[in-house]
Amino acid sequence: MEAGTSPFAGNRHVQALVIGLIGLGVIWELAAWIVAGSDKTLLSFGTAIVACAIILQILSDWRSGAMVFLIWLVFEDLVRKYLGNSMTVYFTKDFIVGVAYISFLLAKRRQKVETFKVPFLIPLTIFFCFALIQVFNPWTPSVLYGFLGIKLYFYYVPLIFLGYAMLEKPADLDRLLQISLITGIIVAGLGIVQSVVGIDFLNPVDLAPELVELTRLTRRTPISQLDVPVTTSVFVSVGRFSQYLILVWILAMGAQGYLLLSRRRGAKWGFLAIGVVSVAVVITGNRTPVVFVIISALMMTAAFLWGAPWRWGQGHRLVKALRRTIFIGAVALILMVEVYPNVMGAHWAFVSETLAFQGEGSELVSRSWGYPIMNLGLAFQHERWIQGYGTGLNSLGAQYVARFLDQPVPNIGVENGFGMLIVEMGIVAPFLWLYWVGAMMVAAWRVVRQLRQTVYFPIGFAILWNAFVLTILLMHFGIQSYQNFVNNAYMWLLMGVLFRLPKLAQMPQPVLIPRRLRLVPHWGFALGGR
Repeated sequence: MEAGTSPFAGNRHVQALVIGLIGLGVIWELAAWIVAGSDKTLLSFGTAIVACAIILQILSDWRSGAMVFLIWLVFEDLVRKYLGNSMTVYFTKDFIVGVAYISFLLAKRRQKVETFKVPFLIPLTIFFCFALIQVFNPWTPSVLYGFLGIKLYFYYVPLIFLGYAMLEKPADLDRLLQISLITGIIVAGLGIVQSVVGIDFLNPVDLAPELVELTRLTRRTPISQLDVPVTTSVFVSVGRFSQYLILVWILAMGAQGYLLLSRRRGAKWGFLAIGVVSVAVVITGNRTPVVFVIISALMMTAAFLWGAPWRWGQGHRLVKALRRTIFIGAVALILMVEVYPNVMGAHWAFVSETLAFQGEGSELVSRSWGYPIMNLGLAFQHERWIQGYGTGLNSLGAQYVARFLDQPVPNIGVENGFGMLIVEMGIVAPFLWLYWVGAMMVAAWRVVRQLRQTVYFPIGFAILWNAFVLTILLMHFGIQSYQNFVNNAYMWLLMGVLFRLPKLAQMPQPVLIPRRLRLVPHWGFALGGR
């Protein structure tokens, strides 16, 4: 063999020739379709090309797959609304994250990612095994309901490993927070525009019949008798929009605390998210986000003051962040009232009249305690409350399974999450739920305690609080909050982020420069010493 030649040189020429012939064939077919006027075929072909490109990118980089998944997760409902509630679109997110799982496992085999031992794996596994057994409950109409339930409860659990491995340096955390907050700002902003422009905005005229009732709902204030159109933004229901706003508000408050303490760029996104989401919370036409944002503000304020890094003189920055949060939220609401008084007036009347303590039209006590407890009691009125009727029998999406089986939707649900567990899996299920959730909360709290007096404490506590709200507090009103794929996926991904934060905290942290020296040039420190 001559020097400088390669045995693979001929192969490369053959590969180039094959690729060239394939490209020529594709161009030929595209030209034929265009000439024939086959727009749908061309669109389908283009969509397939984009899908293949995304799949190849995710297989080569699972981190980009996780980011694509998070963005698609939020905007999927908008695509569904304009494509007739397509089930292909509905399962696209599961396909994307499935490819990301495969890519992650391949990277793990090549030892390119770090993993960890989930401290609450045994309790979670016990609950999974019990739910899997209940898939084959003899009283379920079909095991398809059970597989649906397993998907809703557990399909996004592996995101905890992706969230852990995603953070190799603080910049990775910054990027995740900024993408999440910018997405939240866009969604909340579109919701505000919808409340001003009208309910037809983001809701097509030819909406699928099963989505009409969810997206075109109007409520009436009990005292002033004003019509209050609910706001769904990019989602198909006000419930999903409301739960997403709770998540974004908690994440924004934790993110701005972390970014201000660490003096990293991006704190403006946290402040902007607080202002936009505060307005969006009021104009949803739903009381739940208002109540939980207020509770979250009080709880997180107290926690931040407790865990602030006072020992190195930076607690005042966190206090300033909390003060600015309240100020920005108030200013945003005042501006909305001044610019669109009619819109804010009706929505504020609905919130104030229905949440006023012991007011004439107040539903504060009945909806927060009486109604959920009554539904918990209704669970025990079902004939088979001891053994249950089967996993997923009344979960989100059960109507699609019923339509596929050409059966009526099972009418056994109750509006209480723990009661729904009893109906689906029997009396043991709520205790197994509290077992694994309690183990997760204890493990997460231990991590948050480690983060105290560090810049990561605000975001760490925000992740812990979001998980507590989703798995305990919102379960009081229904299991659909946990089954909501947006909040569920974010909870598991962020939980992995939380368990990774102690390692980030062990890395060299930025040296905090006193205010009086921030404008001194770097050569000034070198010449002047201290």
